[in-house]
Amino acid sequence: MKAVGVLAVGVLLLAVIASGIAVVWARHQDRMAFVQLTKLQNERDALNVGFGQLELEQATWASPSRIEQIARGQLGMISPPSASVEMIRE
Repeated sequence: MKAVGVLAVGVLLLAVIASGIAVVWARHQDRMAFVQLTKLQNERDALNVGFGQLELEQATWASPSRIEQIARGQLGMISPPSASVEMIRE
């Protein structure tokens, strides 16, 4: 009977050690995942800032006054005289 008790204590001791190692490993994995999440969130925030800047730049370049200025200056376009404009109604 004594051998069975020693064997049971040995098995339980191994189970406790294995459980402790599993807890340490799981916490390490959790920390690594959190660090990765933080990096990805920072990258997302930086990309959002860059996207906002690009949208603002696009709005500036595509403003009607800028397009008209380029059409008049570089392309030599002018508004037609009102006598040559015809309104078409359906």
